[in-house]
Parts: sequence; structure tokens; C-alpha cells
Amino acid sequence: MSQETYYITTAIAYVNGRPHIGHAMEMLQADCLARYNRLIGNDTYFLTGTDEFGSKVYKTAEDAGISVEKLVDQNVIPFQELTTKLNLSHDQFIRTSSAQHRTGAQKLWQKLVDNNDIYKDTYEGLYCIGCETYLGPKELEDGKCAIHKKEPELIKEENYFFKLSKYNDQIKELITSDKLKIHPEARRNEILAQLERGLHDISFSRPKSALPWGVEVPNDSDHVMYVWCDALSNYITALDFEHDSALFQKYWPAQMQVIGKDILRFHAGIWIGMLLAAKLPIPEAIGVHGFMTSEGHKMSKSLGNVIDPFDIIDQYGVDPVRYYLLKEIPTADDGDFNHDRFKEVHQSDLANNLGNLFSRVTAMLQKYNDGKTLELKASEALTQSLETAWQTYHHQLKQFDLKKAAEAIMQLLDFGNKYIEQNQPWTLAKTEPEHANQILTELIELLRHSSIMLTPYLPQTAAVIQERLNYVPTADFQTSIKTPLPQGHEISKGESLFPRIES
Repeated sequence: MSQETYYITTAIAYVNGRPHIGHAMEMLQADCLARYNRLIGNDTYFLTGTDEFGSKVYKTAEDAGISVEKLVDQNVIPFQELTTKLNLSHDQFIRTSSAQHRTGAQKLWQKLVDNNDIYKDTYEGLYCIGCETYLGPKELEDGKCAIHKKEPELIKEENYFFKLSKYNDQIKELITSDKLKIHPEARRNEILAQLERGLHDISFSRPKSALPWGVEVPNDSDHVMYVWCDALSNYITALDFEHDSALFQKYWPAQMQVIGKDILRFHAGIWIGMLLAAKLPIPEAIGVHGFMTSEGHKMSKSLGNVIDPFDIIDQYGVDPVRYYLLKEIPTADDGDFNHDRFKEVHQSDLANNLGNLFSRVTAMLQKYNDGKTLELKASEALTQSLETAWQTYHHQLKQFDLKKAAEAIMQLLDFGNKYIEQNQPWTLAKTEPEHANQILTELIELLRHSSIMLTPYLPQTAAVIQERLNYVPTADFQTSIKTPLPQGHEISKGESLFPRIES
């Protein structure tokens, strides 16, 4: 595989509350793809961060009786701590209240002005603070926002507008031609249906008299930018777009932007329109994930079922949590966090399929050949299983299906467990010790490949496996894959990879 640049982003999280399990899942999806691309040799840059402007944040500060600056400085801390808790490999954490972001967003605004795509007009409409957007009649259910279940506020203001309608057909052509890939297909169809109905020009500012907290509109100190105009620009301001930096030149456009399904229209509509207006390259792909429920119910404070990612990591460990969110939750659909299911998956996939296989193979090789491998003579069955696993793994990760890629790893480990039962090296060791050790050498090779595949999912566990195998992958991915451990290579055994979770 040729080395390429790979820039991946998450949506930036509002800081009007603490991070929840959905934030953790999105961060992990992006982290998994970033680690995978580093693994195969791509020059990778991974961005995450926080969205610190807008009505929601301002109102939260007002309700708390503190300055909005103090609120965002306090509330950003747990989001930054979560990146460490999740063992993310991000290269930058952007805060939209930073000076670099503000001036970069203003430069992008000016490009839209220069292209005659910004104009001033009066607008009256229903505004949902939760969505930070105006809603039309079809987006309401019983007069309330379909997502936040609250009545929107009627607002009449003189604002700046962005000529989004001008770019409707161009955006539609980009998506239908797959120049802009939308994963999964259902979300692609959803945005295309919206484009068929037609995008409308959108309000792109708020008067400071109504919202004093935001990025100031260039050449008009009475207005601040509409929060989505400001927020979406973070993907390029983080790369120092303002100064056309080497970082921006190297990594933009993004190869993947990971977002939730509720903000698809902003990213595949407004954001692409902004980039077209500014004559900037568009991202290659947008990966859209679903929502998470808790124990089968929508998470809410009143039900007391909100999942705190810090708590579950403290309870179960970071790699098991990473695995559950990446493999058990459908990548592009809604999923549920269930403690009983978590324990089942931990026991079946991690403790048994992976952990038990690793313990048995390394213990038997220690017992029968002092922990030393023979020269690998891979059977056709092993060779085919490895090839199938790698093909599926690569394909699914490139299609934004992290769940199916993880399942390919589990299928390979399942083959290993069946292989050991079919060949019974503990029985062969009594009469055919050479054959027994050859079977164990094959299984060590399977575990070596599995450890490489697991690196984006379970980075700590993969590192432990490789340490016990006394194995360090080479910098060149293809060389690592094709080079088995040599004859006489000594491996070690150790503690169980995944101790049983006590109920």
C-alpha cells in the first residue's frame, strides 16, 4: 500500500454539559480509523475538540450564574480528560474559543463575502436552541423539536444570510458521483432526498444584542457568526487555515469526518456549501454513526440511566470498553449499552476467544518446546484464514464498518480455537512432539497477526500480546505481515489478558 496522508476528524462537542457515552463512541471510532491508517503506513493526523460558542452554552452559563468564559474553561476539562481516559491517539484538541480558531473562521467568512455569497436580510422563524438551528414545520412533532422534544423559540432578527441554495445542485452531484462519499448508504439516501427537496439560504449570524457570545462577524461588530458557521470551520482552522500553513497544505482535505446522524445535514449541506463558496477542496468522506441507548431506553437524567464513560472505564478497563463500543455497537446505526451484554461479550470474545487461546498456546509451547517456535510451515487452512481475515478487515474499515472488521478478527481467533481442538497438540506431544510444536507455531503466527489487527481496537492489549511474543512489528506494514517469527524465537507467558468480571 502506498503511503498517503490521512486526516480524520470528529464532530466537536458542546461544552454545556459533561461528556457522555456517545461522545466516547465517536471519539473511539475516529481513533480506531486513525490507528488503522498509521498501522498501514499512512501519514495520519487526528483532530477532536470542543464547540464553545452558541446559544446553548451562553444560556447554560446564565442559568449557572457564572461568566460564559468561566463555564467553557471549566467544562472543557472533562472532555480533555476523556481523551486520555480512552487512550486516544489524537494529534490536536481544538477549542473554538481559541484565538487561532476565531481569526481562521473570520478568514473563511470573508471568502464567502468576496464570492458574493453573504447578504443581509430580516428573518422570522422558529429557533431550537438544542439544535442551534431554525426549524421548518415538517421538522416539528406536535409543535416541538423532534430531537429535543421542546417547543422552539420564535425569533425575528436582521441577520446575515449564506446563499446555500446556490450550491444545492453542485452538492447533489458531488454525492451522487461519490466524489463525496457518505457512509452508510441509508444516510447518503437521506441527504440526497433533502437535496431533492432543495436547500434554502440560511441565517448565518445573530445580533450581539441577542447573543453576545460568539465569533465576531468581520467588519460588523454588532453581529456574531451563527454557531454552525463558526463550528464547522474548526476542521480547517485547526490546521492554521488563516496562514495557509504547511499543516493545512499537507492534510486538507480530510479523508474522513466522523459525525452523528443528527448533524448530517450541517456537514453534507452547509459545510460543503461553505467550502464550495470559498473555493476550497471538499472532504473525501463523511462517516455517520447512530445514537446510543442505555439498557434499551433513551438516556435521560430523569431515568437515571445516563452512562458516564469515566465510570464504565473505571469499572471494566479501557480496552474492554473500547471493544464493546467499536464491535458490539453497529458502527453506522443505533446501539445499546447493556451491562449484562457487556459482561457476556467480555467473557466470550475477550476472555475466551482471545485470552484463553493466547494462554493455552503460549503455555503449551513453554511446556513442550521451552517456549521456542519452529520454522513456520503454514497449513493451507491457516493461510486461507489469514488471507480472508485481512481482506475483510481492510475492506470493512475502508467502508466505515468497524464492527464488521472487528468480527473478522474474532472469526480468525475462532478458527484458532477450533484448530487447536481439532489437532490437540497436548495429545500429539506424547507421540509426535515435532508435529505438536508445529501446530503451536502456526497458532503463534495466528496470534501475531491478530495482535496487529487488534492494534486499532485494543492498543494496550495488542502491545501486551506483542511483548509476550517478543515481537516488534517493522515500520513497513507489508513486511510485518509477510515476515513470520523465525525458528527458535522465544516467547513468554504471563497473567491472563482478561480476568473474569465478577458480577
